[in-house]
Amino acid sequence: MIEELSHEQILRYSRHLLMPEVGLQGQIKLKNSSALVIGTGGLGSPVALYLAAAGIGRIGLVDYDIVDSSNLQRQVIHGTSTVGKLKVESGRDRLQDLNPDIQVDIYNEPYTSENALRIAKDYDIIIDGTDNFPTRYLTNDVCVMLGKPNIYGSIFRFDGQVSVFHAEKGPCYRCLFPEPPPPGLVPSCAEGGVLGILPGTVGTLQATEALKVLLGIGEPLIGKLLLYNALDMSFDFVQLKKNPKCRVCGPNADIKELIDYEEFCGVPGHHADDTSAGADWDISPLEMKTRLERDPGLILLDVREPHELEIASIKGAKNIPLGEVAQRMAELDSAKDMVVFCKRGSRSARAIEILSSAGFKKMKNLKGGINAWAEEVDKSLPLY
Repeated sequence: MIEELSHEQILRYSRHLLMPEVGLQGQIKLKNSSALVIGTGGLGSPVALYLAAAGIGRIGLVDYDIVDSSNLQRQVIHGTSTVGKLKVESGRDRLQDLNPDIQVDIYNEPYTSENALRIAKDYDIIIDGTDNFPTRYLTNDVCVMLGKPNIYGSIFRFDGQVSVFHAEKGPCYRCLFPEPPPPGLVPSCAEGGVLGILPGTVGTLQATEALKVLLGIGEPLIGKLLLYNALDMSFDFVQLKKNPKCRVCGPNADIKELIDYEEFCGVPGHHADDTSAGADWDISPLEMKTRLERDPGLILLDVREPHELEIASIKGAKNIPLGEVAQRMAELDSAKDMVVFCKRGSRSARAIEILSSAGFKKMKNLKGGINAWAEEVDKSLPLY
């Protein structure tokens, strides 16, 4: 236990020390606290930065991705100089530059049911900065089993959510969402986009809740879900209650150990290959190029949104957004060969499922989407 602050630390945290709600003893409490941040992306960036600046003594970063230039629009913990570097290393270096007094642990590995308890057990709070349902449910169940607060946040386009799920004092995430939505119903930020500033707002709110919980001040968002919309700058609150039938935190809970979350959610977690419709359906960009040269009448179906056509397009492709495929399939000839594509291949894979259930058979999914086409065939097209 750290009993006092150095003169340098007193100067660094002086604005906290002037607040009676924090003061010297509160700052020492923060110095003795620890937080695990799951994900160093859009949400994890502001969370980790502000917790480090606030003087949280130990911060853990979990991620196993590398920094890509497309991250920099919102993932402000990284920079152009760290593109291609491991995200956890980029994040650690930035945090230690911001505050050399703190300890930063890094876990360059997928957060799974095999390692989650081991990684999380020694931290005071867990902060959910994830972008997929398997990891979100995993994080919740880990927090319930370890009795730790789960500082939750999620983002999409202009909307964000924040809450504190703490099963010992209120509901958990599963009380609110017992089952994940059907696969494909909720698009990812990679598919639907996100305002770059939004994760900064939501992540900062998460960091605020983390400090309140650690300091024991104010009213944390336990039993409340904050809803934020950036377009009309509105903040709304939904009151939450514990679900007595919750399978993980209820009195008759039957989930006593971590489960297979990818199977439970029906979607891959982390950065699994979601660009494939399966070996029987996939076609590579080079294979599609050969097919087009041999058969100029090959139908190309672009299932991206119309505004994406302004970014990049393949000449001659017919555009039917994924959400309209079921209603407009009469515009397609099931007797002709067709290649379906989108940005990366995930939406087109779902379009393949829809069309296949309606009897279409002569289809292929462009594996990797138009981005892969731009990388391997038409390098005049931009990546996005």
